[in-house]
Amino acid sequence: LTSDVSLRRGVFPSQDPLDRADFNAVEYINTLFPTEQALEEAQVAIGQLFGKIKDIKDKAEKSEQMVKEITRDIKQLDHAKRHLTTSITTLNHLHMLAGGVDSLEAMTRKRQYGEVANLLQGVVNVLEHFHKYMGIPQIRQLSERVKVAQSELGTQILADFEEAFPAQGSKRAGGPSNVLRDACLVANVLDPRIKQEIIKKFIRQHLSEYMVLFQENQDVAWLDKIDRRYAWIKRQLVDYEEKYGRMFPEEWCMTERIAVEFCHITRTELAKVMRTRAKEIEVKLLLFAIQRTTNFEGLLAKRFSGCTLTDGPGVKKPETPLESTNPFLEDEIGEDGSEMEEDLDRPKKHKAPDNPFHGIISKCFEPHLYVYIESQDKNLGEMIDRFVSDFRAQGPPKAGTEDGGAVLPSCADLFVYYKKCMVQCSQLSTGEPMIAFTTIFQKYLREYAWKILSGNLPKTSSNSGGLTIKSLLQEKEGSEAAKFTVEELCLICSILSTAEYCLATTQQLEEKLKEKVDKTLVERINLTGEMDTFSNVISNSIQLLVQDLDAACDPALTAMSKMPWQSVEHVGDQSPYVTSVIMHIKQNVPIIRDNLASTRKYFTQFCIKFTNSFIPKFINHLFRCKTISMVGAEQLLLDTHSLKTVLLDLPSIGSQVVRKAPASYTKIVVKGMTRAEMILKVVMAPHEPSVVFVDNYIKLLADGNPETFQKTLDMKGLKRSEQSSMLELFRQRLPTPPSGTDGGPSLSFSTPTPEQENSRIRKLEKLIKKRL
Repeated sequence: LTSDVSLRRGVFPSQDPLDRADFNAVEYINTLFPTEQALEEAQVAIGQLFGKIKDIKDKAEKSEQMVKEITRDIKQLDHAKRHLTTSITTLNHLHMLAGGVDSLEAMTRKRQYGEVANLLQGVVNVLEHFHKYMGIPQIRQLSERVKVAQSELGTQILADFEEAFPAQGSKRAGGPSNVLRDACLVANVLDPRIKQEIIKKFIRQHLSEYMVLFQENQDVAWLDKIDRRYAWIKRQLVDYEEKYGRMFPEEWCMTERIAVEFCHITRTELAKVMRTRAKEIEVKLLLFAIQRTTNFEGLLAKRFSGCTLTDGPGVKKPETPLESTNPFLEDEIGEDGSEMEEDLDRPKKHKAPDNPFHGIISKCFEPHLYVYIESQDKNLGEMIDRFVSDFRAQGPPKAGTEDGGAVLPSCADLFVYYKKCMVQCSQLSTGEPMIAFTTIFQKYLREYAWKILSGNLPKTSSNSGGLTIKSLLQEKEGSEAAKFTVEELCLICSILSTAEYCLATTQQLEEKLKEKVDKTLVERINLTGEMDTFSNVISNSIQLLVQDLDAACDPALTAMSKMPWQSVEHVGDQSPYVTSVIMHIKQNVPIIRDNLASTRKYFTQFCIKFTNSFIPKFINHLFRCKTISMVGAEQLLLDTHSLKTVLLDLPSIGSQVVRKAPASYTKIVVKGMTRAEMILKVVMAPHEPSVVFVDNYIKLLADGNPETFQKTLDMKGLKRSEQSSMLELFRQRLPTPPSGTDGGPSLSFSTPTPEQENSRIRKLEKLIKKRL
């Protein structure tokens, strides 16, 4: 507190004694009141001060009372003024209402509709002010007179229009006049039913000629002369604009109403005549009628807003958005789809504006679209048959040409044709016909996959190879050992690329179809089965390529397993069987890679599947090599390392551009071939002492299967008696499985890493070179 006071004194200097640091309250009071008399004088002054305050308070209360009295009088005057103003206004309105009703009745009798239109609206507006006074008899009588006048006006105006435009008769008796134009202005103020009745009778009379000319039994009523219907209404609309355009108020949109009523009548009449003559409807005739009708609907959309299609103002939302129905405008297609690209490379169309008149007439064709759908079913069937015959006549794609491995042209033709049909179908209906057409196209997608793709895949023979060991060992580079020719390999790759293109396009097609059909039918659009079919074609194609290369390598592996490895005296270059395997790889893989350049992921799948097939087969043939000497095992180890190097470079072998193989592929090769190397390392190790040999086997192979261990002993050439004791020792030396396992032969310890194994292989290579 002291520090706060000091701080305040330093910031705000003061001469007040109360602010002094040595302030003494007793001394200060004694200074102010040195005697008792001084103290009494202070009390007297305080009493006088309280008296003055009381006087001021009394005067304030009197002033407040005076103000209240003044304002009360002012409020009374304000209320009086407001009531007086309301009374004068009401009297004026009453005067206007009474005079207006009299004038309205007189003008109605004289058919002075121009003056009535303005006066009636004013009378109605004034009458609204008297709604709370309807209990007064005079006011109620005036209101009744207004209602009677409105009723008489409605009846009189309808009679005038009936006289001017009779419902019956070959020719119109009257025509447009200023009286009728003013009568329309009056109808705007009357009950809306009067306006609706005028419009209804006028349009009915205006289209009566159409009903006669295009009766169901008339020749011009059939679809082949549908153009005449639309030509007739165009002439009538022009005639209406010239003669009656100014008679009706602009906001009535009479031209549009006539066109809309014409559309409703036409749809009904066309539906009736098509039901009667359904057997005469042909595809070309139906498409002609649909095209002309949709063109007319588009013309209406350009000319009118569609405001009369709804009860309220504004434009009606169309039943279906009229947007581009091409499902491929936004598709990403493969590089080989050249014919498809020519069509798709065109500038993308902007979304068409909503057409409120879409389907207003053309909806009547929907029940007869089965004719179109059946026709497309037939056309697609013929197209598939033509694709089959063309393929047989032209043969597979030629190797070394641009067609080798490319997407088959028939695929692009199929989807282009479907796009064309889909545009037509979606313009007609986004309902059940679209579902039916989709079902048909699904059918021919499957047929294309079966007849064109799967049906033309080369067939594999049951014979896995006819080469002898002698011929294989004498085989030179350049000799042909693969079952498939280069042309057949190109064909398989072409079919694979085509299936991939079909798979991607079908998936995009499904998405587009779901955007086009009605929301209630989206769940019925499902092309999963067709996509699975193309996926199966891709898998079968890859499997054929793998089997072909795998089978080509089989004779070499057979030769390896039958070579006398016990009599090998020295380690040399790679064995002839390795050269044969590498030769077949160099023959096939570059062809496959070049033909699958546009589908790299499937080429990677081919490499992975071939490796997963070749390496286990190679290891199985290793186990068939019986009684391998130390030098023979070293030679096999060198051969294994050579194959491992080739397999690691498999994706880019024979390519001028060397790409790093995918990590997933490299992992498979390293893991599989390292196991083969470990087997040979075990074979090279001495089997005495037995405990060391068994422990080394378990450490290197991490395989607790006794059969695998026995195969390794067979490779070393041990006798059965020796194998029995080794097998028993092997079972004893296996690590105890963790609790909770089934105690099977598999081991839980980890295998060496690829880096560790590579280091060991390099050490082994150095050892072999030293011995050489």
